[in-house]
Amino acid sequence: MPFEIVRNDITRMRVDAIVNAANNSLLGGGGVDGAIHRAAGPQLLEECRALGGCKTGEAKLTRGYRLPCKYVIHTVGPIWRGGSEGEEALLAVCYRNALAIARQQGCDSVAFPLISAGVYGYPKDQALRVAATEIERFLQEADMMIYLVAYTRDAIVPDARLFGEVAAYIDDVYVREHRDFGREARRSQYLRDGAPRGVPDPGSLFRRPHREDNARNETVFSEANVERLTALQGETPEDAQTRTAETFSEMLIRKLEEKGMSDMACTARANVDRRLFGKIRNNAGYRPAKQTALAFAIALELSLEEARELLVKAGFSLSHGDKRDIVVEYCLINGHYNVTSINEILFKLDLQPLGY
Repeated sequence: MPFEIVRNDITRMRVDAIVNAANNSLLGGGGVDGAIHRAAGPQLLEECRALGGCKTGEAKLTRGYRLPCKYVIHTVGPIWRGGSEGEEALLAVCYRNALAIARQQGCDSVAFPLISAGVYGYPKDQALRVAATEIERFLQEADMMIYLVAYTRDAIVPDARLFGEVAAYIDDVYVREHRDFGREARRSQYLRDGAPRGVPDPGSLFRRPHREDNARNETVFSEANVERLTALQGETPEDAQTRTAETFSEMLIRKLEEKGMSDMACTARANVDRRLFGKIRNNAGYRPAKQTALAFAIALELSLEEARELLVKAGFSLSHGDKRDIVVEYCLINGHYNVTSINEILFKLDLQPLGY
């Protein structure tokens, strides 16, 4: 997973480099800056003194000393002054310059704090948008594991409108599903213990309305069914039979070709390591983890039905008993196809992210 939001203390991240949200003097301060200097020890301050400060937007390199990383990349974010004094451009440059240094040093992994979102007052949701945009852009042409480190879950503020819509959808679907489970549990107890006299068949009391048996939810590729489905999709029955026999890898490659999307673009959009993608492409029988299959469904902008088909080929299905699946389902239905934005929501909800 090339980009991941994690909850941790950045001074404990075992990566090649961590990024320090420094001040112009580079001599330490509060927040992340002070924590990094304390953890690294006095030698970091001595090296910083020799650097002669740092302008806003620039980045400078030091050793990590007592930290569990090789390097510290110091960058100075902008102070928030309402957004009319070039703060967004300066913040974006901070990420670009820090990533450029990490690449020059041959780093395989780097951890960022949310720059300027502390005492410098940059609104957290806007700071997150800038960070995600610059990291995504960098990963389109570079191989590196990048972490965005939040000390508390409240530090990450996803898009308020989308988060609210997803939360409402979860409340509706997840709560209803578990209420149904409650009915089924009561029905099972009724059947086990026996119903009192005069009480109707428990099946009529506890049967879930408008819900088919699991067996009926499976697609049955009978001859008649294939003809009906293919008539809607403009396929011949022979084409449909071939399509339904596809493996996950084969369907993924077919969808890439249909959409004219390159392997590199797909892996970047899916937040999937390119080496893993190579395994999937070169092994027709390879079955990825569920979070990887979900990420590809989002990256390829599949419909809900296409996503379900892709998941089945990996041995999974979407479940209303899994909040992460509900989040993805909502995004598929409503055309929200940005894996990073979805992962921000999943982080906020303490759920496993998409990608690998």
